[in-house]
Amino acid sequence: MKNMTVSAIAKACGGQVVGLPEEQKQIEAAGVVLDSRQVEKDYIFIATKGEKVDGHSFIPQVMEKGALACVCETLPNPVTGPCILVEDSFATLRAIAKYYREQLDITMIGITGSVGKTSTKEFVAGVLSKSFSVLKTEKNFNNEVGVPLTLLKIREEHQVAVLEMGINHFGEMHRLSEMVQPDYCIFTNIGPCHLEHLGDLNGVLRAKSEIFDFQKKDGKIFVNGDDDKLVTLKEEKKGQLITYGCKGNNDIYSKDLSIDGLQGSTFAVEGMVSLPRVRIPLPGEHMVYNALVAIAVAHFLGMKEEDIAKGLASVEGVGGRSHVISFTDYTVIDDCYNANPVSMRAALDLLATAKTRKVAILGDMFELGENERMLHSLIGTYAMDRVDVLIAIGELSKEMADAAKEHCYNQEVYYFPTKDEATQTLFQLLKPQDTILLKASHGMEFTSILAAFA
Repeated sequence: MKNMTVSAIAKACGGQVVGLPEEQKQIEAAGVVLDSRQVEKDYIFIATKGEKVDGHSFIPQVMEKGALACVCETLPNPVTGPCILVEDSFATLRAIAKYYREQLDITMIGITGSVGKTSTKEFVAGVLSKSFSVLKTEKNFNNEVGVPLTLLKIREEHQVAVLEMGINHFGEMHRLSEMVQPDYCIFTNIGPCHLEHLGDLNGVLRAKSEIFDFQKKDGKIFVNGDDDKLVTLKEEKKGQLITYGCKGNNDIYSKDLSIDGLQGSTFAVEGMVSLPRVRIPLPGEHMVYNALVAIAVAHFLGMKEEDIAKGLASVEGVGGRSHVISFTDYTVIDDCYNANPVSMRAALDLLATAKTRKVAILGDMFELGENERMLHSLIGTYAMDRVDVLIAIGELSKEMADAAKEHCYNQEVYYFPTKDEATQTLFQLLKPQDTILLKASHGMEFTSILAAFA
């Protein structure tokens, strides 16, 4: 890792070096991790204190494995290898990541928004990988621990990094931006999520706009131009702003869109990029937006049209995010990673494209603030124009079921207070060949329902 010696790291984080032999002062770290099981020779191990496990207890083991040094809040007794003594290990992780990012000559792409960050990341990384060596955020490593760990995985062979940046409080994006220092910023949309902490949509936009605080000079900003809140960013002066969307007034837009149920979509691209019909294999109109911004980014990085088209066609779904799974008797849309009103509506729109009986199994949406019950009620009403069966689960979702019952005509509506009660009855309510949507906030742990289909 470029310039990542123990002395340089200690200086970057304001730590005190203890027990560093002279012969090790110029050795560069091979990696930086929080998990002692991932330590290899010449790795830096950052000991952190968790609710159940204190990483400091593993310092003797990682020293035996050949760690270059350990970052710690308290020194081990005895000190058996180089240590960097700090006040706050998590703050040190961020400081080290920021320092390392500043050593790198790489195009950094930061993705934020209320929904669609992960699928957008997959599209952008998938397309760019046809021409560049790309590192992308793994799983859901998009917070103040995951982002620095992702940055610290970048190596000299990487030309582009695509990072998902997620927040739920003011100030968090400011700290993420300070580490990432993005060249390109992507905004997917602004919707009612984390309202418990951010207040309203203006608060959501303001908190996520902190991504600009450390954006590189003359960078580029890609925003969903069909989003009512994001169009206000046209006054942003920190970089060139490019809009994308399905409407013709955007800088890059789709035309003649054809959605083939759960099989994906085809469309032409016009505006600053002109492409004949391209195909994406992931279903839903929201995936078209992800594809458009990937095309725009690839265009500015100089990719050839044929490589862009190949990249779009090869993008794969991610578990928990509109991932279509075919079982013997059912087709399941696994979208149970998280949920808010915007993503709920998009998922219901996707389910509506199915050519079989449509069943929505929906659960509570968290962190919606004082209007949470009304927002659940609106989803219940919205579902009635799109599904044949609604199964609502959870305390808040009773509002969803009650509203659905008031607006249903031929649909079936069921309510269960808990997942266990729902699962016991679930397969009596389903029919062979049903297409089933699973969606709720992550805390509802709907993956257990998904497992019942296996």
